[in-house]
Amino acid sequence: MKKTILVVDDELDVVTYLCMLFEDNGYETLRATNGIEAFEMAKSYRPNLITLDMTMPEQSGVRTLRDLKSDPDLARIPVIIVTGIGESMNSFIQKIPRFPRPEGFIAKPIQQEPLLGMVAHLLE
Repeated sequence: MKKTILVVDDELDVVTYLCMLFEDNGYETLRATNGIEAFEMAKSYRPNLITLDMTMPEQSGVRTLRDLKSDPDLARIPVIIVTGIGESMNSFIQKIPRFPRPEGFIAKPIQQEPLLGMVAHLLE
């Protein structure tokens, strides 16, 4: 059975790119364009992994990550932050006390091999 990845980003080009990349590498994909939609889809479909942008309208990735990791049914789903903010976002998250840590971090522009390697490792 194929593993499912929920791709969350408000940039439709990024969503399309990541979904094609994951599907070409044997994964099923789901799409969400904001944090509220992502949380609802995670509750309904229980993906095996989530890629999450940090800066989105309606609900930020920071809030969405907090909601996901606070929910006992979703907390174990690995989350990879995919953001154009770069390493400064990773440093920012590390400094927030009691903030849930994502299982991975990838900066945009996305490099395929490191992302696919991280996904494969987290879905072992």
